[in-house]
Amino acid sequence: MVVISALLVPTAPELPFALGIAGLMLIAALREQDREWSAQSWDFAKQILPLLLGGVFIAGFALGRPGHEGIIPSEWVSMVVGGNTLSSTITASVLGALMYFSTLTEVPIVDALMGAGMGKGPALALLLAGPALSLPSMLVIRTILGTEKTLVYCALVVVMATTTGFVYGNWW
Repeated sequence: MVVISALLVPTAPELPFALGIAGLMLIAALREQDREWSAQSWDFAKQILPLLLGGVFIAGFALGRPGHEGIIPSEWVSMVVGGNTLSSTITASVLGALMYFSTLTEVPIVDALMGAGMGKGPALALLLAGPALSLPSMLVIRTILGTEKTLVYCALVVVMATTTGFVYGNWW
């Protein structure tokens, strides 16, 4: 079914993907040793999907989409993180380190920011710093490692994300 749907509808790659997931869920639901996995996966999906869709909707409303303005003007985005300057890359790294966004929503958010004028170097810096840090994770890391080591870890994440984003934005 997956291969047939991929051949019949090549313009919709999500169709074979959805059919493959549905097939795996059906097989797991029918096999007794996999029923728990199937039930937990379905429960997890029911918890995550409303939050994911809500987060993407809010990001789209705030930032718009490429070619369409959101409630946050594109001039503001390009003024703060536009181009591939060192200051815009540092700003993107620090903001990415402080933000708390789901792994599944960071790509649509960065896409919307790039459509609003964000440079590709700052975009990479945001994508690198975001998963490595967030304000809640900093607090948890501090309880385990202590304040000094947490500050060093946070500084290293920001410096490495900034360096990588700056090099990428200016040389590729």
